[in-house]
Amino acid sequence: MNNKSYLAKPGELEQKWFLVDATDKVVGRLASEIAMILMGKHRPTYTAHIDTGDCVIVINAAKIALSGKKLEQKKYTWYTGYTRQREESAGDRLERRPELIITEAVRRMLPKNKLAVKMLNKLKVYAGPDHPHQAQSPEPKELAV
Repeated sequence: MNNKSYLAKPGELEQKWFLVDATDKVVGRLASEIAMILMGKHRPTYTAHIDTGDCVIVINAAKIALSGKKLEQKKYTWYTGYTRQREESAGDRLERRPELIITEAVRRMLPKNKLAVKMLNKLKVYAGPDHPHQAQSPEPKELAV
């Protein structure tokens, strides 16, 4: 009757690379599934204190879909060091830097600790269909159907 729990050790698991096409995908649904892959919760060997996740490449971030009236009504704010916050709508951010929309949505769904920085470094987001990670031979993955 010796049932033992499995705990992954650092460097024990091999990381895969996944390629996700964000064309016409809703931001929140896509970001939650990407966050699960980055954390490693899609594996049976998930261990909370070890980075067991895989790398994710997101292409076509400029063609992402926002549900409802979020394109006009959603505001992104940030602090610049001056006396007020900067603010821009989701539509302006989609034109200016569409990668930030997906990156920020995924970052906010990751745990709030030092391990989240390592997880977020495994996320690569590109506005167009090209990416420089062909050598990793990423496996296409359909998310947020």
